[in-house]
Amino acid sequence: MNIALAAHNNKKNLMQNFCIAYRHILHKHTLYATGSTGRLIEEVTNLPVHKYLAGPLGGAQQLGAQISSNDIDLVIILRDPSAPMNEPDLAQIIKLCDMHNIPVATNLASAEMLVLGMENGDLDWRNMYK
Repeated sequence: MNIALAAHNNKKNLMQNFCIAYRHILHKHTLYATGSTGRLIEEVTNLPVHKYLAGPLGGAQQLGAQISSNDIDLVIILRDPSAPMNEPDLAQIIKLCDMHNIPVATNLASAEMLVLGMENGDLDWRNMYK
């Protein structure tokens, strides 16, 4: 499956820890991430990550294009609800996920549920859409 990862600045360390904890699952899939988040994930996990531009420089638009093309199966965006950073971009990504029936997590709890569900085969229905 193709998994997209992004994180607000205050959540980048949490994303790194999440990817370390679930490396045994994530290594079986193709990872995409906004520029700085992808670089940080690669540094701590040694997992290959296809990196978009940095979030405000077009990474959100690149992610949106892949979602619209049904090239992404799961989106994890660890957002800081107290920081209004790129909220229009975030809202657009979530809207696109809803339009294209792509599971999206915006916090650690939902991210863990989706990744564990994916590992259990609960997201295999996504293969029908390809």
